[in-house]
Amino acid sequence: MFEGSFVAIVTPFKNGEVDAAALRDLIEFHIANGTNGIVPCGTTGESATLSHAEHEEVIRLSVETCKGRIPVLAGTGSNATQEAIELTLRAQKIGADGALLITPYYNKPTQEGLFQHFSIVAKETDIPIILYNVPSRTSINMLPRTVARLSSVNNIVGIKEASGSLVQVSEIIDSCGPDFEVISGEDPLTWPILAIGGKGVISVTANLVPDKFAKLVDAARTGDVETAKALHYELLKLNDIMFIETNPIPVKAALALMGRIQNEFRAPLCPPSEESLSQLNTVLKDYALI
Repeated sequence: MFEGSFVAIVTPFKNGEVDAAALRDLIEFHIANGTNGIVPCGTTGESATLSHAEHEEVIRLSVETCKGRIPVLAGTGSNATQEAIELTLRAQKIGADGALLITPYYNKPTQEGLFQHFSIVAKETDIPIILYNVPSRTSINMLPRTVARLSSVNNIVGIKEASGSLVQVSEIIDSCGPDFEVISGEDPLTWPILAIGGKGVISVTANLVPDKFAKLVDAARTGDVETAKALHYELLKLNDIMFIETNPIPVKAALALMGRIQNEFRAPLCPPSEESLSQLNTVLKDYALI
C-alpha cells in the first residue's frame, strides 16, 4: 500500500492559518504528476508547530482531496506515547490509510523504550503504521534489531529509514522479510535504497518535481537501471539545495518562488537567508522550475 513515490507534503500557510485552497491544489498537482501517496503532517509539514486542530484539519483536507485516488499516510508521531495514540486515533477516524510515527524526540528513549512506545501505539489503534527513523532530527537511532522486533507487531508494516546508512537499511531489509516495507527517507539515497530492496521513498524534493521522483522509483523497481541512474544524477543538485537550510525552509521557499504557495513559515522557522535564497534561485532556474 505504501510503495512508490510518496511526497512529504508541505503545509501552506496564509496570514498565519492553514491555506486550505493551496493544499488542495498541491495535492491535485501531485496526483496529476504520478505521486503514489501523500504524507501530511510530517516534519516537512511543520507538524511540530501545528495545533491539534490544525493537525486534524490538514489530514482531513488531504483525505477529502485524495478521495481514495492515492493513499494518505498521516504523520501522527509524538515524543509522548499517549499523545501519539490520540493523534493516530484521530487520523484513523478521519480515514487516513496509514500513520507515520517518528521516534520520540528529546526524551532519548532506550531501544527497549522505543519498542514499548511503538508497540503500545499499535496495540491501541487499528491503522497500518509506518515507523520513522531520522536520528539527525531526534538524536536517537532505532537499531535494526529493534525494527525487527517491531516488524512482528501485526499493524506495523514498514519503516521510513533516514539514518543515512545503507548498511543499516540492508540489515533491516534482511531481518524483517519481504513483506515489511522499507522506504527511503533520504532523497539522495532513494535509488541506492531501492537497489538493495527498498519499496519506495517519502520525499521532500518531490514537492517540486513529483514526476521525476515517480519515474525514478518506477524505473528502479522495474529494473530499468539506466533510467534510474540518469534520474538519480539529474536530481543531485536539487536534492542538495533542499537541505541548504533546515527542512522545510528551502522547499517552501522554492514552492513560493514557483508561485504554488505563500512564502510563509510557522515560527520558529523563518525564510531563508539572502545567500541561500540566491543559491536556491540559481538551482531552480537550472532545472527550469522558475
